[in-house]
Amino acid sequence: MLKIHFSGEDILRTRVAPAPDPVWELVLSLHLLPGRSRDPLLAGWRRGVTRGLRSQSRSAGLRLLMALNPPRGYFPDFLTPHESVAGFEAGMEAVRSTPVSLLRRDLSLLAAGGGLPDGAGSLFRGEPGALRSLTEAMTEYHALAVGPYWDRIQAAVGADRARRSRALLDGGVEGLLASLRPAVRWESGVLEVQDYPRSRELHLDGRGLLLVPSFFCARTPVALLDPALPPVLVYPVDRLGGLTPSTDGRPAAPPGREALAALVGRTRAAVLEASEEGCTTGEIARRLHISAAAASQHATVLRNAGLLVSHRDRNTILHTLTPLGRAVLDA
Repeated sequence: MLKIHFSGEDILRTRVAPAPDPVWELVLSLHLLPGRSRDPLLAGWRRGVTRGLRSQSRSAGLRLLMALNPPRGYFPDFLTPHESVAGFEAGMEAVRSTPVSLLRRDLSLLAAGGGLPDGAGSLFRGEPGALRSLTEAMTEYHALAVGPYWDRIQAAVGADRARRSRALLDGGVEGLLASLRPAVRWESGVLEVQDYPRSRELHLDGRGLLLVPSFFCARTPVALLDPALPPVLVYPVDRLGGLTPSTDGRPAAPPGREALAALVGRTRAAVLEASEEGCTTGEIARRLHISAAAASQHATVLRNAGLLVSHRDRNTILHTLTPLGRAVLDA
């Protein structure tokens, strides 16, 4: 069991990650790839990724990446840096910049469970070429196993964030933490992860806790081993129908959202969906890969139709759904 101890200051500093973490999703998906999970929602994804890996000549970096992430047991903390909350490229830059001392500590812990995997020697020595090769392999795997499914991953995490937001509004941070049942139990200032593979106690010491909702997290939430790193708890979300790809290899959108796209246009439907939890004009532009001017124009059309409401806060404009907008999105 993992016991996470909170002070009053920790409760004030506990928050939920604003979006799925692309590096955590990459690493946790590697743990699920070789297994025989009973979850039918992952079966098609697993077959597609396995087929894609077989069709490629696996690089030494890719083989090492998979060896560093066994289906069960310890995997190195340095593979999931805190910086990845800012996006995939920020995470890769942090991995490439991992200090040698951290590499040696994490790889020594991994070796204690059965020896270092082939090719890890240069990584243990902190050779820049080894770190570069590893991040290239992570980028290659991400393009195959995570990137094509990102819209569905975002949708599942977004739905979970909406659920946690309601729990927070109704019950404060304690209500938020209590909403993580049954995998996690909150009682008397301690958050307990019931099925954690080893007994651990983590004292937050005023740093608070970052809760990271994850599509590829298995049933048991995950925490970093090093207590000195920024505290995170990665927990599983409802997969909302899974990752069945469409005929063109991209994830199939829910039928209702396809109908909405046919009604208002695909980009405006995507703007409406992005605004489900609240989204700034810049965030819409980045998420949909459109210009800020285009994002503002689409938001204006939806606002004039009564589907969005916009609030200015200094230099940003936050767009959220009206009750009518939510009804249209959910219909």
